[in-house]
Amino acid sequence: MEGFWEHIIVVTAARYSVFVLCTLVFLAVFELVTSYKNWEEIKKGNLAVAMATGGKLFGIATIFRYSIEHNDSLLQSVGWGVYGFVLLLMGYLMFEFLTPIMKVDEEIRNGNKAVGFISMIISVGLAFVIGASIR
Repeated sequence: MEGFWEHIIVVTAARYSVFVLCTLVFLAVFELVTSYKNWEEIKKGNLAVAMATGGKLFGIATIFRYSIEHNDSLLQSVGWGVYGFVLLLMGYLMFEFLTPIMKVDEEIRNGNKAVGFISMIISVGLAFVIGASIR
């Protein structure tokens, strides 16, 4: 018989709780690096911000999915999740830096759905690449 802390229900609840907490922290960090308030813009119906934020959420979840799949301990999963988030954040900042013909944040804040969509796809794509290298 397995112990309480090794029971799959307890392990799942622990991983879920830590993932939710990390997601809230990571979204707060993204809120700090963007020039707009994500949730205020989403409340106004700004689809470009919703797509960009949704891509970040999906990216974070994807990174944690791989992190949980390939690591036995909760601490290892969180460590890889944090590392993956840092890489995802760097990718977002590089997207802004490498597009000098426009200010990505401004375009998203102004409701440019095409830029919001590309931002979403970049987050999702980077998350799969980051996740694939987690062991």
